[in-house]
Amino acid sequence: MKIKRYFGPDAREAMRLVREDQGPNAVILANRSVNGGVEIIVAEDYDENSFAASETLFDAVAPHMAQNVAPLAPSQTVMPTTTSEGPAEDGGADRQTLAAMQREMRTLRGLLENQLSHLAWSNAAPQSSVQVVLSGRLRALGLGAQLAQTIVAKVAETADSERAWRSALGVLAHLIRTTDDDILTRGGVIRVVGPTGVGKTTMVAKLAARYALRHGKRHVALVSTDNFRVGACEQLQTYGRLLGVPVYWAADGAELATVLSDLADRQLVLIDTAGISQRDLGLAERLAALPPDARGVQTYLALAANVQLATLHEVVQNYRQAPLAGCLITKVDEAASLGEVISAAVHHDLPVAYVGDGQRVPEDMQPARANNLIARAAALVRPSRLAPAAEATTNAHRKVANAH
Repeated sequence: MKIKRYFGPDAREAMRLVREDQGPNAVILANRSVNGGVEIIVAEDYDENSFAASETLFDAVAPHMAQNVAPLAPSQTVMPTTTSEGPAEDGGADRQTLAAMQREMRTLRGLLENQLSHLAWSNAAPQSSVQVVLSGRLRALGLGAQLAQTIVAKVAETADSERAWRSALGVLAHLIRTTDDDILTRGGVIRVVGPTGVGKTTMVAKLAARYALRHGKRHVALVSTDNFRVGACEQLQTYGRLLGVPVYWAADGAELATVLSDLADRQLVLIDTAGISQRDLGLAERLAALPPDARGVQTYLALAANVQLATLHEVVQNYRQAPLAGCLITKVDEAASLGEVISAAVHHDLPVAYVGDGQRVPEDMQPARANNLIARAAALVRPSRLAPAAEATTNAHRKVANAH
């Protein structure tokens, strides 16, 4: 990795030079005020995977090196970010750098937790053949190593692998929290957030349609705050016309507060938001665009079931900057396994409200039920996935046994 320095009389000019030379995806290692302006240090040929791997490795071995290696001073710590948000305003460079550092710290924390879970799994490998088989089946569901280990530890020892399996699924069911159809029963002001492409608008339409069928369309209203995606508001308006419910648009927090005040007589107001990457430096600011006391707004995070577990952990961790009432699981019909999204919900103690499994409005949505979710997850497990999972678990067990 090569380092290059850029200098400008202010942050805007320095960022402009970086973008002209490096493009919009340049990786900033640091910026600081110097005599006469601002200096920005940029990495060329930056490999994010290598950086993440090296940080994780350092975190894993640091305790063993503590007696021989002095800790890094704060000024030596590198926190990379990108220029995808555009040039910072004068005086805003420090805030952008701080936001980048906070995001990287959350990411590194997630990597460390994942590393520790694997270490814990290796150090507490199952002690019987039934537990080995059970562990393999749980991993074949798509569950994370830490959750699988927790479940195995809670299952009473038995020589009957099928009995152990049923017991394990029961343990998992008790770990999944649900919201008991609260949105469609009680209504309220519901804001749906999440990354781009997870199906937020479709879930909003399904919730509106179900509520209108149950309580009457005169009690429902839709609001869009998505002023980033082309045609986003038009998509929601199309749903509104089909459902016979009004659709409003708010460009910012002030307009949204006004709209919500005008809709105070509606029993259910659903707010569709712009998709924001969990790595977006402006995520916290956009999540805070809504006054937290605005009519008791409840925020639900849309989680796509066809996404990898590491990404789901990152999404939940970063979106928890806003208080989350629960999550909506989407794209179940597109997922090869459901253990990943179940693991994310359980790990972050996030209640599951509804499950979406198709594009039809409102048919392809059900209130979350732990037993139904687990049954569907088990039905997705193919024999071809069981063998590699069991073999990996057995190998881990053997390594630990040989080590002792």
